[in-house]
Amino acid sequence: MIKLDIQYMKRALKLAEMGIGFTNPNPLVGAVIVKNGKVIGEGYHEVYGSHHAEINAFKNVTEEVKGATMYVTLEPCSHYGKTPPCARAIVENGIKKVVIGLKDPNPLVSGKGIKILQDAGIEVVTGVLEEEGKKLNEVFLKYITTSTPFCVMKTAMTLDGKIAAYTGDSKWVTGEASRKYVHQLRHRLSGIMVGIGTVLVDDPMLTTRLEGVNSRDPVRIIVDSSAKISLEAEVLNLSSNAKTIIATTEKANQDKIRELKEKGAEIIVTPLKNNSVDLTYLMKILGEMKIDSVLLEGGSRLNYSALEEGIVDKVNAFIAPKIIGGETSKTPVGGIGKEFMKDAITLKEIRVHHFGQDLMVEGYIEK
Repeated sequence: MIKLDIQYMKRALKLAEMGIGFTNPNPLVGAVIVKNGKVIGEGYHEVYGSHHAEINAFKNVTEEVKGATMYVTLEPCSHYGKTPPCARAIVENGIKKVVIGLKDPNPLVSGKGIKILQDAGIEVVTGVLEEEGKKLNEVFLKYITTSTPFCVMKTAMTLDGKIAAYTGDSKWVTGEASRKYVHQLRHRLSGIMVGIGTVLVDDPMLTTRLEGVNSRDPVRIIVDSSAKISLEAEVLNLSSNAKTIIATTEKANQDKIRELKEKGAEIIVTPLKNNSVDLTYLMKILGEMKIDSVLLEGGSRLNYSALEEGIVDKVNAFIAPKIIGGETSKTPVGGIGKEFMKDAITLKEIRVHHFGQDLMVEGYIEK
């Protein structure tokens, strides 16, 4: 791998990150145009439905692009969607060489963009910083290949494994730096999911609060099999552009369902599974609604159900350097638990991050 290719692809990846939170369910893509050893144009996919990274890079060029090399983090698209195909634009602009980070697994593209370039006589190099590209677009890669959301389970606990004191008090387990990162996750992911227990006890807003930053609220998803939620709950009375979804079942009172709809909530009725909401069915419906990712901030019961149903892809477990004790204090994952250690749900690709005095263990569910 040529050193300069890595340098320019790193820049393209950095540009792609600027679209975080605004391109869902599209991928994060950055593009850099280089001619005679000089960057003459840059662009990234800024918002869903707008120009793709390649087109924005062409719009920003400082000189003639014919004969230049383009570095792009994801294979250029080959189909007409909300915008024309980028591969055709690259050919028409006379680009000589295209260096691609990651092939697009989207069935509508999947090698077709590369073929268009090669058929036009353009040199194509693939796989430059491919793993970094996969990491950046882990949400898109899951969603485009399964049509279901990428699910991140976030937990926060003390050093002795408690999520709250025995009184139920949980503000705050972790420090300010950790909480800021969680709000960055809320901005990045399309939806946020909690159980009705969390709503009844904490009455959370489930919004994104990042000072001085242009951010967006995630869609709020409340798992509430009997529609117990109060009509006065914060999530039903916010001035937010993001909607609130109540995921319920046939157990819910129809009059209450009507009242929730009048409050502006969207209702999803799932089949009963273990006398509760069928989370697998729910994720399928959310995917159909173009919700490509979900931050699970559930209580211990919902977390256990999500893990048991296999909807969780990634875990972000925050650990605060505190000890509160208590035999009845809740832990991040409840339920009946596993009978044998050999049946434990395990994580892979573990990374440990520091946020102030807190640690965050990040890993992917071993499927």
